[in-house]
Amino acid sequence: MAAAITVAVFLAIVIVVVLGASVRVLREYERGVVFRLGRLVDQKGPGLILLIPFIDRMVRVDLRTVTLNIPPQEVITRDNVPAGVNAVAYFRVIDARKAVVEVENFLMATSQISQTALRSVLGKAEFDQLISERERLNEELQKIIDESTEPWGVKVIAVEIKDVEIPEQMQRAIARQAEAERERRAKIINSEGEFQAAQKLTDAADIISTNPASLQLRYLQTLLEIGSNQNTTVVFPLPLDMLEPFLGGNGPNPRQPKPPPAPPVEPDVGDLPPSRS
Repeated sequence: MAAAITVAVFLAIVIVVVLGASVRVLREYERGVVFRLGRLVDQKGPGLILLIPFIDRMVRVDLRTVTLNIPPQEVITRDNVPAGVNAVAYFRVIDARKAVVEVENFLMATSQISQTALRSVLGKAEFDQLISERERLNEELQKIIDESTEPWGVKVIAVEIKDVEIPEQMQRAIARQAEAERERRAKIINSEGEFQAAQKLTDAADIISTNPASLQLRYLQTLLEIGSNQNTTVVFPLPLDMLEPFLGGNGPNPRQPKPPPAPPVEPDVGDLPPSRS
């Protein structure tokens, strides 16, 4: 009786071990790559997977998007500006068989190729492009890394440059450059304003010159504006044209041209005294 119980317990333990070695449960985002005696059989999952005990071996692969933080890289741009750049890459496995068979560790391999591509691409760009053209650089990085990881069954979704660090001296130089650019724009805007004002004044002068009465009205308007202020002394220029009706014909007219001078009278020959020889 005791021997039968021992055999039954032994068989139960063997069954549990066999079931534990042959039954696998994969989640929705997991796939299993099955090898049978070292040879690739198939990709299975998700759900319940049955394996041949001690013959089949399964490798789990996660199909969710992986966020890969690319470590800071020391980069020298094309215009010889040193900078420390770090980025982040988003990728996912689209072919679990290639991710297991074609590369030893697809996560490490993707990280290394991302660092290499980051140094290569940013080293060909100028510093101003690194600041202002990040979207284009991100697309170029994504394309290069995706082409390199495609044989491994890895799809790179996006690559984003997170931060760019430059030396303190370069930061001060960039600040001075930005300040000089602001001053240049301010001077250009001021010059354009003066040019437009001078042009408008020229147009106004042309309009006023067609009618002298408009100039007198402008004088009166200026006198009204000055009188509105609390001033004790008012200096107002009075044109002589306004005094001509009151002067009438008395006095010289400054606008009347002067008569030409009389020609010199030549003396008569008979009036000359005789010459002495």
